[in-house]
Amino acid sequence: MKEDLAKVRNFALGAHTGAGKTSLGEAMLFTAGATTRLNKVDQGNSVLDFEPEELKRKITISSAFYTFEWNKYTFHLIDTPGDFNFITETQTVLHGADGVVVVVDAVDGVKVQTEKVWELADALEHPIVIFISKVDKDRADFKRTVEDIRNNFGDICVPIVIPIGSGEHFKGVVDVLQGKAFIYSEPESKQFSIQNIPSELADEVETYKEQIMERVAEADDELLEKYLEQGSLDLDEVERGLRAAIVSRKLVPILCGSGVTAIGVAQFLDFMTRYFPSPIDRGPRVAKTQEGEETSRRPLPEEPFSALVIKTLNDPYAGRLTIMRVFSGTVSSDSTVYNANKKSKERFGALLSIQGKGQKQVSEAGPGAIVAVAKLKDTFTGDTLCDEKQPVMYELLPLPPVVYSLAVEPKSRGDEEKIFSSLARLMEEDVALKLERNDETKEMILSGMGEIHIEATVDKLQRKFGVEVNLRLPKVPYKETIRGRSRVQGKYKKQTGGRGQYGDCWIEIEPLPRGEGFKFVDKIVGGVIPKQFIPAVEKGIVEAAQEGVLAGYPTIDFKVDLVDGSFHPVDSSELAFKIAGSMAFKKAVMEAKPVLLEPIMYMEITVPDDCMGDIIGDLNGRRGKVLGMESKGKKQIIKALVPMVEVLRYAPDLRSMTAGRGVFIMRFDHYEEVPAQLQEKIVEQAKAEKENK
Repeated sequence: MKEDLAKVRNFALGAHTGAGKTSLGEAMLFTAGATTRLNKVDQGNSVLDFEPEELKRKITISSAFYTFEWNKYTFHLIDTPGDFNFITETQTVLHGADGVVVVVDAVDGVKVQTEKVWELADALEHPIVIFISKVDKDRADFKRTVEDIRNNFGDICVPIVIPIGSGEHFKGVVDVLQGKAFIYSEPESKQFSIQNIPSELADEVETYKEQIMERVAEADDELLEKYLEQGSLDLDEVERGLRAAIVSRKLVPILCGSGVTAIGVAQFLDFMTRYFPSPIDRGPRVAKTQEGEETSRRPLPEEPFSALVIKTLNDPYAGRLTIMRVFSGTVSSDSTVYNANKKSKERFGALLSIQGKGQKQVSEAGPGAIVAVAKLKDTFTGDTLCDEKQPVMYELLPLPPVVYSLAVEPKSRGDEEKIFSSLARLMEEDVALKLERNDETKEMILSGMGEIHIEATVDKLQRKFGVEVNLRLPKVPYKETIRGRSRVQGKYKKQTGGRGQYGDCWIEIEPLPRGEGFKFVDKIVGGVIPKQFIPAVEKGIVEAAQEGVLAGYPTIDFKVDLVDGSFHPVDSSELAFKIAGSMAFKKAVMEAKPVLLEPIMYMEITVPDDCMGDIIGDLNGRRGKVLGMESKGKKQIIKALVPMVEVLRYAPDLRSMTAGRGVFIMRFDHYEEVPAQLQEKIVEQAKAEKENK
């Protein structure tokens, strides 16, 4: 069994959108014979991008999985999203990999999401392999791309395979260590011949071979000693040392090819069998006991079973599909396992090996396997399934905070509850989504990682559950308060044949410090208002304060003294005094210098050094107040206070200003007065909206 585990390769493809990551995945499946033709993303027949939302946008939105064979090795492939809108999905499924293949476009080079995938791989301590794709495209430049990679990620990145030609002249690759050229007879054929290295590439091959030897020697003391003494290493020593250097993350190999033509992909698969880590190479996985103590599980079939759920899929008809990575032990269909997070048992039905949107039943799964099981009742993404007698929990990296919110309202009346239940199902499969009801604005707020994320969710909502919604920017929860004092009378008198209505009160109103709320003081003496009517006055004030006087927003931070009044022995009632209290409040506020308050958000914005000036200028234009800055490597963290109304669309704006390299977190901080000129506009707008209703 140990020998079988040594032949398991479990890896994720990660890249910036458009780098050719999914195309490489398709070429691997075609080359390995898992698919009968070379499927294309642009032609809409990809087996890895198959969701309608992905076909519509031609980008990966939901991670895809495929288990296939190559030269008696088992490959578990994970194709991850490359757009920042779906970075949380990428981060979550990377926990199930043993390493990451970072795909870099030979035309565009390293881009923002390339850096983010690298950072995630670093955080998870995953070995990295780089594949330079699209060598067959016009303007492809392998050497320039290698230089770009090294400028971004260091000299540990060394070419192992180099291209023969580029653009339309790209016809094969050279394996630097083996000193062989692989010439493809024609694109998409999988057919190639092994030849000698073209003479024009001989010097380049020697240069890279020397760099590989140096890096391999530096990663191993014994090899370094021999290299320094003799000036070279045997091929066997280099290959053995190369594998160890990759596994220990001291060297990042660079390969190349084309996913669209499949040139170089067979050599890439062979490389993965020789040098990429198996579950055994990755060693024990750190976990925690239910008491919170650190422990670990070795990737061996005889260990207690443990697996991490890395994805959940919900189908309105087939039910929930739970996808997990097995880290230790063996599990079979019809097993009973323990959910360590929920402290509950789960009964497995059939175990499924995933092939894109298809599945194949398997009898059992061991370390390194990625398998699915249907219709678990309590288990979701991030949960650990394990042996009940020896429970452990695996922890996920902290998820990035949501950065973009929109208000959701049903297109059809009465669909509100259906929206909540349907979005709850989608949130089970997408841990980056958040849904809440804002009590102040009475809106349903859907939050995620960006516009495309929210839009794709709404598309799924309609496709899977038949629910159509409208999206708009959320209302800003303004508040109202007062800056002055006043003393007024609220008198309600109504006579309509028979018993009338009579309530009369005098109140004094004054502001309270921010955050103090509302205080009501009964200062009635001599029974001028009977005790049973005093709570009604307070209730009238409280209800009127909920809708404010200036623009219909709640009034906060004020004190009311009930100081005088009168009553009628027959016509007075609780209702009359409630109305009188409401009238008094409205009149008192208008005489006490009413003002609007706006929510102020605390922001931490992380941007590259060269963007800092632009970001600070932009914050000033948004009425922001910069609190300070601190350096973090080649980046700056800008801390600021900014009015909420100015940053409702900050996520797409920041991406635009920083070419996608900026990130931010934001939280509510406090309320401040709205500037007078803006207050007038907000009040006028509120009045217009009220009239339209």
